[in-house]
Amino acid sequence: MIKIAQGAEAIIYKEKDSIIKERFTKHYRLPQLDQSLRQFRTRREAKILQRLQDLNFPSPHLKEFSDTRMTITMDFIPGPKVMDILLQQQDHAELAQEMGKNIAKLHDANIIHGDLTTSNMLLHEHSNQLQFIDFGLSSFSDKIEDKAVDLFLLDRALESTHFQIYPSVFQSVIKGYKQSPSAEEVLQRFETVKARGRNKKK
Repeated sequence: MIKIAQGAEAIIYKEKDSIIKERFTKHYRLPQLDQSLRQFRTRREAKILQRLQDLNFPSPHLKEFSDTRMTITMDFIPGPKVMDILLQQQDHAELAQEMGKNIAKLHDANIIHGDLTTSNMLLHEHSNQLQFIDFGLSSFSDKIEDKAVDLFLLDRALESTHFQIYPSVFQSVIKGYKQSPSAEEVLQRFETVKARGRNKKK
């Protein structure tokens, strides 16, 4: 088992064709609260991964999880991050539209990713299919506001990381997102959220 990454909440290991995500103890939290939070987040992420599998959504398949060890075992997806692809090539329209289509599928299923960045998307090296990863901050919600905020966070991430091709890259994302029949209401709220974000900067 090889450690390949560590974030604020978990350590990521690779073992053969599996990824193991282990939520570690936060010693600054009360032990009982820490245990409860890690259990809740582990169970929720596993539930979302199972739901995505039922939807045939392009994401890692859940193999098993443990809310005592606080681990989730899922498929390893081989391929580069979309972040690296977009930083290396200027032709982004098709890939960005695919991002938008997939985000719309999530939202139509009332799933909020919560951390939509191009480092949480991979291009499968065999199928060339766009895959979404890291659902650690994801949640279930049917609220238009939550879906609009999800898009807003992606918009900010694209402007920050891919400023060379922004805003056209986000416009391509929206073009893909608009293929969902429920997109109009979310996009209207997105404009409100974006205006709110601009006002905060002043």
